[in-house]
Amino acid sequence: FQLQAYGGGLVQPGGSLRLSCVATGFPFDDYWMYWVRQAPGKELERVSDISSGGLVTFYGDSAKGRFTISRDNDKNMVYLQMDTLKPEGTALYYCATSRVHFRQPWGGALSDYDYWGQGTQVTVSS
Repeated sequence: FQLQAYGGGLVQPGGSLRLSCVATGFPFDDYWMYWVRQAPGKELERVSDISSGGLVTFYGDSAKGRFTISRDNDKNMVYLQMDTLKPEGTALYYCATSRVHFRQPWGGALSDYDYWGQGTQVTVSS
């Protein structure tokens, strides 16, 4: 299982970014995928989840109405479209997954997941 997130960068408040995560080495379409983020000095935050088939999604409170998670199982990719970004969105964003066929319960730690990528930095600043 390998995950690699990319697409972060510097964006002004109100701007948009699209994060991508490529997965290799496992049957991608069997598992839920997750985006979580770690802001400086703050606890890990659950951003968004998507079911294996892409039909069910969940969003954390900070993401609702502004972020959209999606996946392309043919390309082994999961995406996070982030719109109307706020300075508090500055964080290291990780994609993650676990080898279970149900939605991973939130435990508050990256190590709760079986696999995660190296993270991509998003900085929202003017």
